[in-house]
This record gives sequence, C-alpha cells and structure tokens, in this order.
Amino acid sequence: ELILIDDLLFALVGIEGRYISIKRVHGKADVVSFQVDASMDLALQELAKRIFPLCESYLLIDEFVESRSQFKHGLVNHAFAAALRAFLLDYQAMVAQLEHQFRLRRLSIQGLWFYCQPMTGSMQALSTVIRKVSANNYAGSAVLNLLQSQAKAMAGDSAVRSLLEKMTHSASNAYLSILERWIYEGVIDDPYGEFFIAENKSLQKESLTQDYDAKYWRQRYSLKKDIPSFLANIAGTILTTGKYLNVMRECGYNVQVPVSENSKLMTFGSNHQYLECVKAAYEFASGELLCLIKEKYDLIGKLRSIKHYLLLDQSLLDLALRTTAAAADPCHEDLTCCVERSSVLKGLSRLKDLDIKNVSHGNDLEEPISITGLETFSLSYKIQWPLSIVISRKALTKYQLIFRFLFHCKHVERQLCGAWQMHQGVRALNSHGTAISRSSLLCRSMLRFINSLLHYLTFEA
Repeated sequence: ELILIDDLLFALVGIEGRYISIKRVHGKADVVSFQVDASMDLALQELAKRIFPLCESYLLIDEFVESRSQFKHGLVNHAFAAALRAFLLDYQAMVAQLEHQFRLRRLSIQGLWFYCQPMTGSMQALSTVIRKVSANNYAGSAVLNLLQSQAKAMAGDSAVRSLLEKMTHSASNAYLSILERWIYEGVIDDPYGEFFIAENKSLQKESLTQDYDAKYWRQRYSLKKDIPSFLANIAGTILTTGKYLNVMRECGYNVQVPVSENSKLMTFGSNHQYLECVKAAYEFASGELLCLIKEKYDLIGKLRSIKHYLLLDQSLLDLALRTTAAAADPCHEDLTCCVERSSVLKGLSRLKDLDIKNVSHGNDLEEPISITGLETFSLSYKIQWPLSIVISRKALTKYQLIFRFLFHCKHVERQLCGAWQMHQGVRALNSHGTAISRSSLLCRSMLRFINSLLHYLTFEA
C-alpha cells in the first residue's frame, strides 16, 4: 500500500512510478490513460483506478497550458492558459501537502482518495473544456462562449461553476482590452484576428464619392460570425461606435472617449456594467461626430443647397442658377451640370432597392431610339469627406433622378402654358363647341393637374 501511495503521488503530477504507467493512444494527443501493474493486489488496484481520472485530467491540463501559451493561439488562449497555470499551482500545493503527510506516515490510500475528492470534479470539468477547445482548435470568441456555456451547464455544482466563471473572467480580460480600445479610441489592436470586427484596409474613404454601393462605410469595418454571446445583443452598437471614432480620426481629429474607473471594461457579469459602458461610449462618439459634420463641415447647409438645386426649391431654375440661389448659396461652386446617357426609367431600374426588373415582364425598360436633351439634362453635386458618408453616391443618384423628373414636369408645365396662351389668342373667334374650345378645356385641365402635382412634390412631399 505504501509503495502504491508513493506511485500515486507521482501520478498526480503526471509522472510514471514503479507500478503505475502512462499509456497514450497513437495519433490522439488528448487521449491519455494510467494503468496499474496487474501483479498488484486487486483491492489496491481498484482504489488506484478511482484516482486515475484526476491524474489524467492533470496531465491533459498541463499539456494544454504548455501548447496554448504559444503566440499563434491568440490572446484569449494565452489568458486562459495563464489562469489554468495558476489553478495547477494550487493543485500542486495540495499534492505537496499530501506528500508531506505521507512522509510523516499519516496518509493511507483511503485518506488519499478522501483528500482528492474535492478537486476531482473541478479537474474533470476543466479537462472537458480543454478537450473541446483542442478538438475544434478554438480561439478568441469560441473559447469564451464554450467557457460560458459550460459554466451554465454546471449550475448544480456551485464550486465547479464558480471555478469556470473565474476562468471565463480571466480569459475575457484580454478580449475586453481589445474591445475597450475599439469603443474608446476606434482602434483595432487585434494581432491574432480574434476580435469580432474585421478591418478591410484596402478600402479608402475617397471611394465614397464614386462607389455607388458605399462599400467603405459597410465593409471597411464589418462584423464577423464568431461574436461572444455576452456581446451578441450590442455587437451592432459596438461596431458603429468605433466607426464614428474612425471617421473623426480620418478627418484629423484624435478624439477619445473620456474614461473613468467605472468605465473600465475589465470584467463582465450579471451587473451588466459593461453594457452601460458601451452605451455611454456610443452616445459620446455619436454626439461628437454629429457636432463635427454639422458645425465644421456644414451638413445642413449642404443639404439645403442640394434642396435648392436638385429638388427645385427655387421655382425658376435658370434665374436661380444665375442670380438668386447661386449668389446667396455659399456652396454654389459645388454644383455642376451634366448629361446622362440613359432615361429616368433606366436609372431607376439600376437602384438595387427599387429593382423594377424583378416585377417587369415586357420590354418597357429598353432604351428609346433617341432621348432628347431635356430628358438627359441633370445636375451633379461635389460632396467631400466626411459628408460623403451621409450624402453618398447612392443618395446623390436618387436626388438626381428626382431632379430629372421634376425638371421634366416643369418643362411640361411650360409647354402647357404656351399652348394655353395660344388658345387665349383665338378666343375672339368665339367659336363655342369647336375643336379649339374643347382643346382649350383639355389644356386647362392638364395645366391644373401638372400644377397640383408640382405643388405636391415640391411643397407637400
């Protein structure tokens, strides 16, 4: 019995003894088993086999700590391995105390089994997590999600659940430090690609003035699939917060969210303090950016200028361009005239959110043989960064389509006015009931309709 206890004390720290050996399955690094010599007394063999699961768990955890401390496995695995290493120090201290009792001849094999019992559940729970991490090669968010789910599954064992929650907190510290830099500075400091926000450095802000799909805003920073479960509900807010800070940085303003001791994201739990921190950071970043584009870059002035020209806020276009609007508008130099190569209907069909091709069956979208100058004339507007985020190429295209329709309506109104004046010239003939009289009534109805339509479009809508 004394020889077996001596061997078991070695086995508890992963070392073979005289009668206890370690067997590994070829090709499966995480499958380890301890075996006792068959010549040993059967009763002692059974007692030893009760302790073997603890020995196997230690060996598995120890090897995991060594392997996951490598740089390639990421910050979360580094932090998790460090927490496991601290836990193993407590475990090794327990084994050292048992060895001390054994040297004083105060330890029986039954006593050894009794003292190992409290640690067995914790070690087996950790080895279960480690097997899953190793088998699936988990890193970053996946490790955090696994630790959280395992902690919830151990609700019946408060000691094991507390240990797993402690491991989750330790592993999440590295992740939360990345999150903290993102929502407070708008910087992704993610050397191993663990963060749930991806950065596409190939997209530049200058592309916004030409790119119809505004890929810069949507794809420069985007969400990945592996989001930590405790951040899933606010992932969109976190993404937008960092984006706002990045816009200000691109404008040359190094804005940082004010950080206090209460806003440190070094832990998460049932108090949801981290949710309040994210919300406060979002409100700050949103307010700062809105203030910047409204006050320094005069967003409202640009929109008002666009309304003057592209939405025909001034009723007489030619006069507005030459005198009234242009003279009073500080943004008039951003306005340019252009000639489109397609009709309004074709332009509408190109809008992805108004894709007429999906509901049309005929050839009504085919280009006419010839398009008049009035149908192709349009206005364009120069929009610079950062206002190009709000007034994107897609938004400007919609403004242009509306302008072309309004411009065409104004042309029709002008033609109808000319026809009405011609009818007025022949009223002296007093030819009641003739074709001229009927056409005069029709012209008047058409003029009333086009005036009502224009009033609705330019004033009510």
